[in-house]
Amino acid sequence: MNQIASASQRRTSLLRWALLVIPLTMFLGFLSGTMSGSTADNAWYQALIKPAIQPPGWVFGVVWPTLYVMMGLAFAMVLAARGARVRNVAIGLFLLQFVINLSWSPLFFGQHEVTAAFFVILVMLGVAIATTFAFARVRKAAAWLMVPYLVWISFAAILNFQIDQLNPDAESLYVPAASSQIGKSG
Repeated sequence: MNQIASASQRRTSLLRWALLVIPLTMFLGFLSGTMSGSTADNAWYQALIKPAIQPPGWVFGVVWPTLYVMMGLAFAMVLAARGARVRNVAIGLFLLQFVINLSWSPLFFGQHEVTAAFFVILVMLGVAIATTFAFARVRKAAAWLMVPYLVWISFAAILNFQIDQLNPDAESLYVPAASSQIGKSG
């Protein structure tokens, strides 16, 4: 028996997916950032020369959670669209770009690989664009929810490039840890 789901069933399916996917997306983004030390307090990051277009640190703390909510909702919309022709392709592209997204912070902040991180963000942008086009073929609203993410990672790629240009020694920049006075006699 092949039945089309009612509007109520589609909303329930979307709600279930959203309740799973949005918190998971946010948690994984938070985990990636936290484990790699991607904060404005990161001593290595503070030692870098920043470009003039660098926003204050608090902006990242507002933007990324907002983007993760929007990305999670977009993904939930696609997951709930059972039977859509390119749904599986869209799901695969989203997962690929999200894994790439989660790898950027550890590469940039954790391993201090600024140049490599720039190339990763370019790949992320390309796959995110493909994801957005695939989402548009499943649910147009899901694609529109991805647009702010595309804009932000384009901006982030520019920042990454400029930081790389301003700090050619970023990979080898040594920032000593704060020393402790405990146990030292003076």
